[in-house]
Amino acid sequence: MPDLQSPFETAYDQTVRTEIERFRGNIADFQSGGMTDDEFRGLRLRFGTYGQRQPGVQMIRTKFPGGVITSRQTRQLGRIADDFCGGRGHVTTRQNMQFHFVPLADIPEILHLLADEGMTTREACFNTVRNVTASPDAGLRRDEIFDVIPYARTVAFAFMRKALTDSMPRKFKISFDGGSMHDPHSDAMLGGIHDVGLLARIHDGRKGFRVAVGGGLGPLPVEAQVLDEFLPVERLVNRIEAVLRVFNKYGNRKNRNKARLKFVLRERGFAWLKETIENEYADILANGGLPSPEQVPEGFGGYQSHPAPLGSGDLLPVLGSRRNDPHYDRWLETNVEEQKQTGYAMVRVRIDQGNLTGEQMRGLADLAETAGDSLLRITIDQNIMLAYVRLAHLPRVHAALEAIGLGDPGAGELEDITTCPGAYSCNLALTKAMSLGKAIHDVVRSYSQPAARELSVKISGCPNSCGQHWIGNFGFYGNARKIGGREVPYYQMLLGGGHDENGDLKYGLAIQSIPARLAPTAVERVLTHYLDNRGDSESFRAYVLRHKVEFFRSMTADLAKPPELFPEIYNDWGDDTAFSLQLGRGECAA
Repeated sequence: MPDLQSPFETAYDQTVRTEIERFRGNIADFQSGGMTDDEFRGLRLRFGTYGQRQPGVQMIRTKFPGGVITSRQTRQLGRIADDFCGGRGHVTTRQNMQFHFVPLADIPEILHLLADEGMTTREACFNTVRNVTASPDAGLRRDEIFDVIPYARTVAFAFMRKALTDSMPRKFKISFDGGSMHDPHSDAMLGGIHDVGLLARIHDGRKGFRVAVGGGLGPLPVEAQVLDEFLPVERLVNRIEAVLRVFNKYGNRKNRNKARLKFVLRERGFAWLKETIENEYADILANGGLPSPEQVPEGFGGYQSHPAPLGSGDLLPVLGSRRNDPHYDRWLETNVEEQKQTGYAMVRVRIDQGNLTGEQMRGLADLAETAGDSLLRITIDQNIMLAYVRLAHLPRVHAALEAIGLGDPGAGELEDITTCPGAYSCNLALTKAMSLGKAIHDVVRSYSQPAARELSVKISGCPNSCGQHWIGNFGFYGNARKIGGREVPYYQMLLGGGHDENGDLKYGLAIQSIPARLAPTAVERVLTHYLDNRGDSESFRAYVLRHKVEFFRSMTADLAKPPELFPEIYNDWGDDTAFSLQLGRGECAA
């Protein structure tokens, strides 16, 4: 990170360091008994610090606007993982990285280490504007309308540390997508599940966005409604501020379970919501609102005032003539896409369920510098993208990834399963989603048919959708039942989520709950039937709708209520002891 020399950078750094030290004092007060848990909770959540189901340790979430981080930042994350967090970090569906099992007393030191490289945990949690997500291939994809990353950074910085967004009724999520010049429906960033979803548009030569509002997942998914078909980029902060004002005034502050903007939309109707937003927007235009920042700090969302030169590839492994290698060929097919910049490629690095070691973080940082543009881009399916990789260097890049255990093909395919941490650490989770993810992976990895490979599996440890189970072709979320007076871990299975033939986002259909130990069998049954019985070019969703929910309930009825029990059915995946339902106070890890 460049030396902080400008008045803006100096003032920003002073603000950050002062608030970290203030938080250190809050921690000391809490640990000495001078502050109650309820008084302390809101303070620590504003600093991205969650309680875990394990006493005495925390989960800390680092916020990456637009999902972009520099190689130096990635190397620093590896240091933090090794020194404080058991050598591991977890990439989330919100383009963040989380660290688990962190003693509370260590957090100020971690915050300073993050700040050293321009990173923050500020408002990564709590009732705030959460991490602003954006297309990981922004500025790279051949058919994108325009690069949305600068706008995502601007919005993220505009609403950070503001009174308006410091304590809203509930969390607020924003996404940016660069759109497609050939497909007006294309929205890979899933704007329909966000409080504000922004899709790039060009109108009469002007840049702008289609704006949708009021979406969200959770136990009751709601799809966002289109507020504006075209909003000029210069009014972006004004328009979002108007939405935030309405949410602040009318969001439900008495019932946390009905506090998201989507419930305002459901209960008052879109016509009322739109009119009320228009009134706030008119007031902002007439009387002023929050300013749109002219710059962001170094490192914020990967911002570099002096970008590093492209890697020359000089430090990549030296290879002899490469023999026919099916593993490498498949990696090329599934993980590599040529950029619009001639001679370069984007490389998607498959991260198993988002879990990275400190050593792998350093290896990726080295690779981004050696063979790319010194940036890493986190995707919403828990992978990482490298860019500006010379086509001629791809064999050696793959060899370097193999050396750190990240050379697997299949990014974005069936075996690339999305999960939240689940009961591994989360107070709200009922089941260990990552362990089920591994069990399903072991089943589906043998399916080589293209119709199977294009499907997705998404798993959450509870109904709150951190694993985005509603939009997976196969979706699962954890619950529990009693059989013979003993608790058994179960998963609700959903089928057919994702985009339909028109490119519109659709939620999965709830089939029924199945014991955790039998969920992989349910996937295998449905998948095999689909491959044997699908119509010509029939999508998985069309197949599910054609056969209807009752058909799949019948297909898996013997799994939902197994006629014969076996000892493992009482154990969650990854456990060798009997399942026990343990819940703590929820702090919403999504």
